[in-house]
Amino acid sequence: MPEVEREREQGTAVEASPQPPDLIEPVVTVRRGGEERELDIYSQEGFEALAELWTRAGWQHKQSYELAWLGIPIIQLPEDILMMQELLWKVRPDVVVECGVAHGGALVLYASILELLGKGRVVGVDLEIRKYNRLAIESHALSHRIALIEGDSVADETLAEVRSHIRPGDKVLVALDSLHTRAHVAAELERYSSFVTPESYLVVFDGVMRAVADAPGAGPGWHDDNPLEAVRDFLRASQDFEVDPLYNRLRVTYCPGGFLRRRAPEPAA
Repeated sequence: MPEVEREREQGTAVEASPQPPDLIEPVVTVRRGGEERELDIYSQEGFEALAELWTRAGWQHKQSYELAWLGIPIIQLPEDILMMQELLWKVRPDVVVECGVAHGGALVLYASILELLGKGRVVGVDLEIRKYNRLAIESHALSHRIALIEGDSVADETLAEVRSHIRPGDKVLVALDSLHTRAHVAAELERYSSFVTPESYLVVFDGVMRAVADAPGAGPGWHDDNPLEAVRDFLRASQDFEVDPLYNRLRVTYCPGGFLRRRAPEPAA
């Protein structure tokens, strides 16, 4: 073990190396609630502040649009992609339902993990699946694990079609990433939560909208009209789900408070 690491483990003082002149000083000044503070970026508080600011700045600069998964654009952050693969590997669902298809990269991500697990299928739901996105998904090597449903995610006929892909005894995980208004996400939470099996998850994307409501690219009213507020409303009314903070541990995320675990039923007395 290097001497510096040994001294850190033992709690003894370690003299910091000189700051190279070409690097930014490891201190940031932040303002919250009218109070201005200076934070050391190597402290936990400094790290958390930087993670929040990086998430917000990255959103404005469309960082999530830079990525593809196995050739298909995926509009997610690298950190959220990693958390979703961890979650799928842990839960090992038979069915993943995703509302919001876009280019289809997330469908392919989930299908690739299911392929490694040797089981399962992904059901993608969207109001409109554009022609070339559909072609790219249906011609992909993992298309045999993907079913596409075009329709309003909260319409009865769409829900019936989703239900037709779920067999008795299937373990089901749901991801919501379609229209991000508070009202629409609330309607999806009400309808899709019943598909989620105990100890599986309901993942709500883009709660980050509340944090970026002040960004130049934000829409009007995002401070209150966003998926995170819908999640908070849902959790106040439901005792079946709880936030699992494990999947926000990287701090940089578009799903703050959005990994909802369905509790196991109470054992019979």
